[in-house]
Amino acid sequence: MKITIERAALLKALGHIQSVVERRNTIPILSNVLLEASSAKGGAGKLALTATDMDVAFVETVAAEIAKPGTATVQAHTLYEIVRKLPEGSQVGLEWSAEKGQVALRAGRSSFGLAALPADDFPKMAAGELPHAFEIGAGDLKTLIDKTRFAISTEETRYYLNGIYLHAASSNGVKVLRAVATDGHRLARIEMPLPDGAENIPGVILPRKTVMELRKLIDEAQGAVQVTLSDTRVRFAFGDAVLVSKLIDGAFPDYERVIPSGNDKAMEVDRRLFAAAVDRVATISTEKSRAVKLALSKNLLTLTANSPDAGTASEEIEIAYQGAALEIGFNARYLLDIAEQLEGENAAFKMADAASPTILGDSADASALYVLMPMRV
Repeated sequence: MKITIERAALLKALGHIQSVVERRNTIPILSNVLLEASSAKGGAGKLALTATDMDVAFVETVAAEIAKPGTATVQAHTLYEIVRKLPEGSQVGLEWSAEKGQVALRAGRSSFGLAALPADDFPKMAAGELPHAFEIGAGDLKTLIDKTRFAISTEETRYYLNGIYLHAASSNGVKVLRAVATDGHRLARIEMPLPDGAENIPGVILPRKTVMELRKLIDEAQGAVQVTLSDTRVRFAFGDAVLVSKLIDGAFPDYERVIPSGNDKAMEVDRRLFAAAVDRVATISTEKSRAVKLALSKNLLTLTANSPDAGTASEEIEIAYQGAALEIGFNARYLLDIAEQLEGENAAFKMADAASPTILGDSADASALYVLMPMRV
């Protein structure tokens, strides 16, 4: 293999690739990126870069001048750091030498000999048969991820909560694509019109790492993302990039049972004023509990926090509330996480009592719904 490629194009692809590669691997080949150079007429061609951790595989293809087609593998993080430190505008030459067992990298007056492992040892993560296919706008996919990923559980014992549950559902007689995440303390649900072809998709759980890698790529994606999936795998394709991932093998809980239907105490509050007040008052709360108490009376909300070490804090906000007086406590960090997802002017709360789950949402947008468990304060 012998190629020449622009530094900027190689760096962009390596930036995507290297984040898939775990820094500590017991299997050496998994620390490497697979380089596959294929030529077309006139010397122009493509360089495909592939990385995998055996659960997620990412492939990106970039234009390159191919003097000699071939394949090689080199350490992904090492290659990324070298290319990152090369001068802007550099032309990078890569050449695989079987005799030396190295990939030579040259750019200007810089040269490196990079240790390589046999390309034949690089694992192939086949997607298998993916019977379901649909398209979704990059912006829509971004919304599904951004409004739910903060609620993904990090508790490994409940592995089936370590991702976003994506499935087809019905809302008021309208078919929707719904994404749900929960960690047992809070639940996030967002839905949008069901894309063509997604009517019969199985309910699947996208792993946390897949969600995070996908989110990084969306900002640079334009147009539609092609999604194909089965019960065990999913494939996202956009532009010159393809992400293939295993799905979490487990049953997502019946989240509908967690969403209360009898909450009769409704409050509306300016979202920005509320978030700022919670943030200020929570400065006093203990680092462990982050507890903030909400005391509701007619058209008035009083936020309080106290700590044996730091003291006390309180703040009042005008609200729209006509229900009975109520005191309820929440984790301030959880409140702020949800407030950040709301886009309208007002946040809408629906409460029952101090011990029951509270529903939060955007007063102007019913597509997103959040459930938050209260805490004793």
